[in-house]
Amino acid sequence: MNARDLATGFAPILLVVALLALVPLFVSSNTVLNFLVFTLIIALAAQGWNLLAGYGGQFSFGHAAFFGTGAYAAAILQVNLGLNAYVAFLVGIGLGALVGFVIGYLSFRSGLRGSYFALVTLAFAEVLRILANSAGFTGGAAGILIPLEVSAWNFQFESRAAYYWVALALVGAVLVLVRAIERARFGAQLVAVRENEAAARALGVDALAVKLKAIAISGAITAAAGGLYAQYFLYLDALIAYGPWISIEALLAPIVGGLGTVFGPLVGALALHGLSEGSKMFTGEIPGIDLVVFGVVLILVVAFTPDGIMGVLGRLRRRLAGSTAKSTANAAPLPAREEPAA
Repeated sequence: MNARDLATGFAPILLVVALLALVPLFVSSNTVLNFLVFTLIIALAAQGWNLLAGYGGQFSFGHAAFFGTGAYAAAILQVNLGLNAYVAFLVGIGLGALVGFVIGYLSFRSGLRGSYFALVTLAFAEVLRILANSAGFTGGAAGILIPLEVSAWNFQFESRAAYYWVALALVGAVLVLVRAIERARFGAQLVAVRENEAAARALGVDALAVKLKAIAISGAITAAAGGLYAQYFLYLDALIAYGPWISIEALLAPIVGGLGTVFGPLVGALALHGLSEGSKMFTGEIPGIDLVVFGVVLILVVAFTPDGIMGVLGRLRRRLAGSTAKSTANAAPLPAREEPAA
């Protein structure tokens, strides 16, 4: 990869992350920072879903299984075993990858795909939710509370801005990872499996290995979102960790932002939660208003812009570039006409 590829591929990510990192310098409201931290957590989970479904074509309805695993691991290892918060966070990411691998192995080895795979992932998430709700070491229905010990060593910060920068750093790292995968051989194989698995196999692609790798990485990314959620809110129960809400939000953000694009999950998460909070401001705290907004946005996107917000922005950019090129061509002087020889 040459310097030009690096500039065009990773420079936009660094620019976006750098601009977003400046937000706490101009915004001191804890309400706004809370909104942004939560939105970045959703964007992180959505990026995990996007890697598996957007690039790999393996649609999941149960990414709560990975989110909850990362969240519960971060909480249980600290509260029950006394592990350091950072170690617990990393272990949670590893367990998320392991759960993803196990679910993927059981599903893909059985030849499940499409709606069958989606329903199986939903079933796994529900099984884990029921187990977490009844197990003693998870706190059962009462949930589990991480003790408040504010210290950078405990992964707990006084300032909301610090949590924001940590969440942004994780999102930025995953953006770079997804861009690298997109430009690597593995990314090409993943897209090939998505487009036509039989043809990919005929070309020598090990479809099972590619899908297992994708779901393991996807599980790790989503588990990181769960671990960050646990550290930020310091409380979990089975419905929060393994509830369907996170599976829904993880798939909505990439679809709205742009499925199979690097920035789609981040743009979609910001758009969805921005609209949700805006609707609450104008309509009051009507129960379920955010779900109504999500549903309306999803219908509009599927009906009119199936490639999401990033697709719309891409078309506008190409149209503007075409208009600029056309204007430049029209403004170019005509070649001088040669006078006939006397």
